[in-house]
Amino acid sequence: MTIDQYRLEQEPTYHPSGDEVAFYESAYAARLPVMLKGPTGCGKTRFVEHMAWHLGKPLITVSCHEDMTASDLVGRFLLGPEGTHWQDGPLTMAVRHGAICYLDEIVEARQDTTVVIHSLTDDRRILPLEKKGELVHAHPDFQLVISYNPGYQSVLKDLKESTKQRFSAVDFTYPVASVEASIVASEADVSPEIANKLVKIAEKSRHLRGQGLEEGASTRMLIHAGRLIKTGMPLVDACKHAIIVPITDDPDMRGALDAVVDACA
Repeated sequence: MTIDQYRLEQEPTYHPSGDEVAFYESAYAARLPVMLKGPTGCGKTRFVEHMAWHLGKPLITVSCHEDMTASDLVGRFLLGPEGTHWQDGPLTMAVRHGAICYLDEIVEARQDTTVVIHSLTDDRRILPLEKKGELVHAHPDFQLVISYNPGYQSVLKDLKESTKQRFSAVDFTYPVASVEASIVASEADVSPEIANKLVKIAEKSRHLRGQGLEEGASTRMLIHAGRLIKTGMPLVDACKHAIIVPITDDPDMRGALDAVVDACA
């Protein structure tokens, strides 16, 4: 597997909502590690993909989870036909070859796993491979990017301050209504009228955050609903299956969201 396999072939569509593009360009020029903070489904991953394409750099994405170990990131020894050999993990591959490494939803990973990134986020820019006895110096083009949802902060799922303070950061939120409607219309291939209705439903659901909902409907959910509508499914049914059922199991909250959809449909 070569690093060129991680280069994006087509430009990912992205609609800027602030100064995030200019910020990222400056952060990459300075090779600063970057933290993207914002709710699920608001465009953080698409933004990283867009910037990797824009800068012409390979992008290696790791979806973090609670069972992920340090070896899953840096690599391990494997037994093959010719004996034992070392296989680089995704982080090590990015460090060696100068890719952007994106750790998606890093808060899902165990804290004893994420400490391996610390030596890459300061002036040292090194990655110790303790099992191999090797010290990998980061390629000049290497950059580390993580995403983080502050809405899920808890004692068990939060980033250590010692980790947060190693990153430059940008806040993400859902786009303003006109931009979000444009995104939904484009991504789902639906009419502006349908897209505007879906955005209104999302805005009302987001007002219920903290009143029974952990999160309102994300832009990603609206796109899913739009794609169902594109197949011929009625808007009310599409919203039920793409928005309401996924985000809550509470009968009263589902009833409230059903009413929101009926009012906007």
